Amino acid sequence: MIYLPRDDSGQSTAGTLRARVSPFVIVGAKRKSISSYDDLPPSPPRLPLVGNLHQLGPFIHKSLAALSSRHGPLSHLRLGRVPTLVVSSPDAARDVLRTHDHICASRSSTTVTRILLDGCSDMAFAPYGDEWRQRRRICTLHLLSPKMVQSYALIREQEVAAMISAICSRGSAAEIDMSAVLFAFSNDILCRIVTGKKFEGRKGLFSKLISENSVLLAKIYLGDYLPWLGWVDWLLGNVARVKKNHKRWDDLLDQVIKEHEERVSSDDEKDFVDVLISLQKDPVLESILTPEVIKALLQDMFAAGTETSYITLEWAMAELVRNPSKMQKLQDQVRSVAGGGGKMVKEEELCQMPYLKAVIKETFRLHPPIPLLLPRELLDDCPVQGYNIQKKTRLFVNAWAMGRDPKCWEAPFEFQPERFMDGEVDFTGNDLRFIPFGAGRRICPGLNFAVASLELALANLVHRYDWELPVGLSREEFGMEEVAGLMVQREGRLNVVAKTWDG
Repeated sequence: MIYLPRDDSGQSTAGTLRARVSPFVIVGAKRKSISSYDDLPPSPPRLPLVGNLHQLGPFIHKSLAALSSRHGPLSHLRLGRVPTLVVSSPDAARDVLRTHDHICASRSSTTVTRILLDGCSDMAFAPYGDEWRQRRRICTLHLLSPKMVQSYALIREQEVAAMISAICSRGSAAEIDMSAVLFAFSNDILCRIVTGKKFEGRKGLFSKLISENSVLLAKIYLGDYLPWLGWVDWLLGNVARVKKNHKRWDDLLDQVIKEHEERVSSDDEKDFVDVLISLQKDPVLESILTPEVIKALLQDMFAAGTETSYITLEWAMAELVRNPSKMQKLQDQVRSVAGGGGKMVKEEELCQMPYLKAVIKETFRLHPPIPLLLPRELLDDCPVQGYNIQKKTRLFVNAWAMGRDPKCWEAPFEFQPERFMDGEVDFTGNDLRFIPFGAGRRICPGLNFAVASLELALANLVHRYDWELPVGLSREEFGMEEVAGLMVQREGRLNVVAKTWDG
């Protein structure tokens, strides 16, 4: 997801382009013949040179959804010099994520990914090919496979217990900043699994680095779309800001790796960093796992692993507090299975809680962590819905728009977990109406990792406490606005009242 930066006056770059560029380009540029677009999907009106850039607001998924409502679920944009295909329907998504997935599986190299991730040396933004497959295989096998996710059960239970204890320490009927609690929980699990320990003194640093990544990866850098305006990125300080965050990540990860290289650990104590260091010594993998690649992979794990869980839990709690009847229904089920007496909900009990799973699915439907799936790039010409889409076209799949499409969902804007109670719809990429983790070759490999933590944490939160809005705050006043970023979280802190349940 991307959005246009703002200049010092607070005006978006889109506004700057409209005000300063369009009068010039309208006079000085020649329009391309309409006949050259005959084999392309419908396109909104565009300006010469800048194309449709001026139509993108800070919430790009909403801007594209609005354009799709007028021009159809498959539309062709020109973002500067970059041809772009926007997919907002399950049928079109089936073509690009399943039928022609092998053609549509690459990524574009952009200013931010080249700097922040050492030339796209990570897994999420790496171009499609053998190196990407090797990196994904390493991360899946040694960190994210179902077997590995199951092996983290004790860590999950310990961190959920620590989260409940932190809430208890504030006393009953206390107003709590759950944003801070949920971030700490998600980050602690990730840090223990990846590095073998928590970073008690560095939570603030992690929070700033992860939040900054989300903002930086969501920006439009004009040089990527209009090379002749690349100097604007430097003038506005955007490039310097990316370099600064890269340096801070580099310093942190260099320290983490150095600590692991200097310590002696048994096989039972090895964490993901230990595994990467040991694999680096393999002559076959030495050229693949360079120091830059290891740090880029770790940055993926810390940022995506923490933010996906934290943001989803925050949205789920916000929706439940706003919908007391749904909260009560979930609590009744969880408490009937787990019982009372202050005990913890165990992972083996979660399979008896279908409404819990429905609540999480409904949260993903309304609030997918990455509403506009990470952009892809076509490796070759590709037929999509009868149109011929050219090689190098950038591809946006709007998961947010499909999750709220009235043609796919009844009452699409309402929080109704009951729609998932039959269990037929999942989020593993099989049902293309509902793809919060993506689909095809580029589906997020951390799906099982995230869901395991989400289910256990939410079950224990609603089991142990009754949750209410702060005194004097009505349901209508409880904001559900979004903050622009790669991963879209709720605006403002999630301040709620927790009352201990003594059942």
